[in-house]
Amino acid sequence: MRQVPTAMTIAGSDSGAGAGIQADLKTFAALGVYGTSVVTAITAQNTVAVTAVHEVPTDMIAAQIDAVVTDIGVDAVKTGMLSSRAIIECVAVSLEKHSKISGLRRLVVDPVMVAKSGDSLLREDAVGTLRDRLLPLAAVVTPNIPEAETLTGMSIATDEDVRKAARAIVAMGAASVVVKGGHREGPATDLYYDGSGFREFTSPRIETANTHGTGCTFASAVAAGLAKGMETEDAVGQAKEFVTEAIRRSFPIGQGHGPLNHFYKLWPKEL
Repeated sequence: MRQVPTAMTIAGSDSGAGAGIQADLKTFAALGVYGTSVVTAITAQNTVAVTAVHEVPTDMIAAQIDAVVTDIGVDAVKTGMLSSRAIIECVAVSLEKHSKISGLRRLVVDPVMVAKSGDSLLREDAVGTLRDRLLPLAAVVTPNIPEAETLTGMSIATDEDVRKAARAIVAMGAASVVVKGGHREGPATDLYYDGSGFREFTSPRIETANTHGTGCTFASAVAAGLAKGMETEDAVGQAKEFVTEAIRRSFPIGQGHGPLNHFYKLWPKEL
C-alpha cells in the first residue's frame, strides 16, 4: 500500500531547470514528497530569456493526468504554465473527471503569466478561462501582484488594495489565496486570505538576482504541505520558509536570473 505522499505538477518544462516542472519536482523531493509531472508545454529557456515554446496537444495532457491518477495516485496537485484556453479547459475537465479522488481537490493554482525574463507564458485571451474554469477548483491560488491585478482588473498599490484583491479572488470561487508581495517595496510580505480572515507571512528581502522559479517553488511547496496532510495555512507558512531559505542559499547560474537552491539542506553552506 502506498504510504509516501505524492504530488502532481501540471506545468511547462523549463530547459534551464530553474522554473516549471523541474523546479516543482525539486521542491517536492526536498520536502519529502514523491513528485509526478504532466507536461503542458516545452520551453527553450535559460536564465536570460524564453526563446521558443511548443504546446503539448491537449489529448496528450489528458493522457498524462489519467496515467498518473489511475496508477500512482495523487495527494495534491499544482498547476503552473497553462498557456492557452484549450489547455486550461483540458486540465479543468480532467480534474473534474477524477474529482472523487480527494487529492485532486487539494489544488494549488499558480496563475503563471510572465516569465522572470519578461516573456509572456499565458495568452491574453486565456485569462478569462483561467479565472472561470480553474480558480473555482482551487484550494489555494498564489498570484504575485501583477497576476492579481490581471485576474481582478484592479490596480494594486496599497495594503488595502492587496486585501481587496484577495477578497475578489476568493469571490471567484477559490477556497483561499496568497497574494505574494515580492513585487512591492520593503520586506517580502505575502497575504493569505481564506474567506474568513487574513494572515501575513513576512520575511526580510534578500538582495540577489537568483530568483528564477520563485513562484513555481512557492506553489509547489504549498502543494507538498497539502500532500502531507497539513492545513492550508500551515502549508503556506512552510512554503514561505522554504522559499526564503532557498533564495538566501542560492548561487549564480547563467548570465541572468539564476535559480533557487532547492537542496540547500544537502549542499555545503559556503555555496
